[in-house]
Amino acid sequence: MNAANPKISAAARPVIRQLDESAINRIAAGEVVERPASAVKELVENALDAGATRITVEQADGGKTLIRVTDDGCGMTPEDLPLALCRHATSKIDGSDLLNIHSFGFRGEALPSLGAVGRLTLTSRADGAEAATLSVTGGRLSPVKPAALTRGTVVELRDLFYATPARLKFLRTDRAEAQAIGEVIKRLAMAEPHVAFTLRDVSGGGEGRVTFRADPQSGDLFDALHGRLATVIGADFAENALKIDAEREGIRLTGYAALPTYSRGSSVAQYLFVNGRPVQDRVLIGALRAAYMDVLSRDRYPAAALYLTCDPERVDVNVHPAKSEVRFRDPGVARGLIVSALRHALAEAGHRASSTVAGATLGAFRPEQAPGTGEPRVYQMDRPSFARPQFSSPQFSRPNFERPSQGALSAAHEAQAPAWEAPAWEPAAMPGFAEAPAPSARVEETAPAVEETRRPLGAARAQVHENYIIAQTETGMVIVDQHAAHERLVYERLKTQAAEKGIAAQALLIPEIVELSEGDAARLLEVADDLATLGLGIEAFGGGAIAVRETPAILGQVDARGLILDILDELADMGDSQTLRARIDAVLSRMACHGSVRSGRRMSADEMNALLREMEATPMSGQCNHGRPTYVELRLADIERLFGRT
Repeated sequence: MNAANPKISAAARPVIRQLDESAINRIAAGEVVERPASAVKELVENALDAGATRITVEQADGGKTLIRVTDDGCGMTPEDLPLALCRHATSKIDGSDLLNIHSFGFRGEALPSLGAVGRLTLTSRADGAEAATLSVTGGRLSPVKPAALTRGTVVELRDLFYATPARLKFLRTDRAEAQAIGEVIKRLAMAEPHVAFTLRDVSGGGEGRVTFRADPQSGDLFDALHGRLATVIGADFAENALKIDAEREGIRLTGYAALPTYSRGSSVAQYLFVNGRPVQDRVLIGALRAAYMDVLSRDRYPAAALYLTCDPERVDVNVHPAKSEVRFRDPGVARGLIVSALRHALAEAGHRASSTVAGATLGAFRPEQAPGTGEPRVYQMDRPSFARPQFSSPQFSRPNFERPSQGALSAAHEAQAPAWEAPAWEPAAMPGFAEAPAPSARVEETAPAVEETRRPLGAARAQVHENYIIAQTETGMVIVDQHAAHERLVYERLKTQAAEKGIAAQALLIPEIVELSEGDAARLLEVADDLATLGLGIEAFGGGAIAVRETPAILGQVDARGLILDILDELADMGDSQTLRARIDAVLSRMACHGSVRSGRRMSADEMNALLREMEATPMSGQCNHGRPTYVELRLADIERLFGRT
């Protein structure tokens, strides 16, 4: 404690100095340009603000040695070039209103910051003006010179951070930096589906190779967005995504969200945009997570691309140097809109499950391989026939393989087979076949009605291993996990009853007093009415104390203090709390699990068909309470392909 302050010189009083422009730009670059991907983001956003319809990005060595962005935007005149490289010079705003921002950039820091830490060359041409170029190296500008350019702007940045070599030590490998650049381009491509994007790796010289390409999409908002998401995220996402279009109190939410059965092991497929700007906002991410809380387990993450649009004055984008975070004037409205819109879309999806479930099932099947070759076995029917054998001799006459008549077949079947057996041929009666053990399956006697097979989940035909229902549809077959499906049905029924009748509260004989700060107590009392509808009764007890008088009866014995603290943490983090609802839903889920059809129970045809019909009418019945699929649908064409019948 007695040591001298190392930040203050003992020799003399510290002198206040005005830093030069070059030092100021290098300091600003530390906030604006964190890595090569940050530079690409700033330059591409400038191109989009200029009205570009085609943008090409070239990078070498992960952007460390070269970043070149070419666009066909409005361009700049020779007089504009020196001004564009001045700090806080911009054409996006006039400085009178920092809340009414309609562009990506507005600070005027990117170009001078890049010029301060690298070798920057700016070439541009505006309509009706001559093309010109200007270079800046380590903050030192060169004179404006004539150039050859048809239209638009070309920004070339070489040797990033050469002026601040210490920053180079904090960069990752070339491959990691190149991947980060690719992620930036993909997010901006999703923000502007009508703009063409091309990313090229030119490491080593030459034209290089294209690592990402997104052609401009046509059509309305949703058609263009659907096509762009299929390019960026993948065709599987586009095929299994639900259209989102909702509005509340002046905020509109659009985009696509994937079915719960198309979940991911991390949050890499979550993309959020506010007024077209890619953002990473804790409130919005928490809302997305809360919307899927009832259909996904804790270790799975939803996939979505969501776009919030509102009046620019209702959201502040000037809260982070990289403009990756925003602050809503009323975050509760934005969060509630995301939760309600996604839950409504998931409920409307009904029993639908993702197509990737069927794909994974088909992928689990493997064709028989020829011994020692690793190649699929070639069957006799697939071999070319060169000459058909002639049966001219009596001792080599053609055997009669004609199928017996239906009457003879029925008589033979009734005489030899039990009444429940379906196959017309008895394998044990065929020479060369051994007696097979009885399968764990029950086959229904009656053929399904035509109207039953036309239903989405078809008509039940069999139950195997006392847990899986086999149903026949018009286009294939469906395999249903009876326990998982019925568990979801019972769970939805319990939730509906709880919503209609309310959550019963259990009065405490002695109220539990929880000591809090006055701020936390006030925050909790603001949502007291909402908590009361869930069976948790609280009231002020003087100062910062809270008296817990009632707890939800369905939870049994509750640690009231722990529950209150968990709710407070969520209120402080997200502005809203789903903790109590999540605990109640977890209890209802356990009740549904114990009250549903158990594995191993034999079901009649009527029971199986009734289960299928209820699944078709129940929201979110395509997945169980933990996000696993409740059924798998296999198309007849895919089944025939497995048997080589195509």
